[in-house]
Amino acid sequence: MPTIDAAHAFALDVSRVKDKAGLADLLREACADMGCSWFALSHHIDFLAAPERGVRVHNYPEEWAHWFDEQRLGVTDPVHRESQRSMAGFLWHNMKAERPEDEVILAEARRHGIGDGLTVPAHLPGHAHGSVSFAWKPGALASADALQFARMIGGLAFDAARLITYPDLAHIGPRLTRRQREVLIWAAKGESVRRIGLRLGLSPDTVREHLRNARQRYEANGGITLTVRALYDGDISFEDIAKR
Repeated sequence: MPTIDAAHAFALDVSRVKDKAGLADLLREACADMGCSWFALSHHIDFLAAPERGVRVHNYPEEWAHWFDEQRLGVTDPVHRESQRSMAGFLWHNMKAERPEDEVILAEARRHGIGDGLTVPAHLPGHAHGSVSFAWKPGALASADALQFARMIGGLAFDAARLITYPDLAHIGPRLTRRQREVLIWAAKGESVRRIGLRLGLSPDTVREHLRNARQRYEANGGITLTVRALYDGDISFEDIAKR
């Protein structure tokens, strides 16, 4: 079973990878270390409808990938649904089927040589949900030790895939100043300019100026557009807005 040293080596290698082919090679090596056959790194979206909206790197059988996409399972697949409720990752054999079609989907996967597996979620505020999965051929079970190793490398792999697919992200730092960010978070919570000023010890005009400057930084023509773009780029998070 892979060691911490193997995870450290993966972290070093993945920081140097230049393309999806190189990343796929590293994930194949991770599969070999864990004794599994398949990997799938993917956003949970409908790739037939909007392939440009997400990242996907996998070595699943092409017939399975084609069936998966034809059934529009990017969002509704039981493994993907389970990962949206988890932060730490999980073993597939611990999942419980929630819908009648879940058993059909899992049976179809087995028919294509995909048995048990494990998944590590990759959730970034403002972006579509995603995950990194590793799977074994039917007859073998994913182990807790394999899950621990996948937890150490999954986020690194997903982040590398994002930067390979969207290289401009590597050059984008925080767009908002600390004060602009504070003002925007309270505005996204639905607070008025006056109440934001009272909370932060600012005049209403100063609050308006911070919001105006934030919109200019994002080239946003309204508050909703500004909030969406700041969420997408990670300047603010859903947790920031939800906190009381």
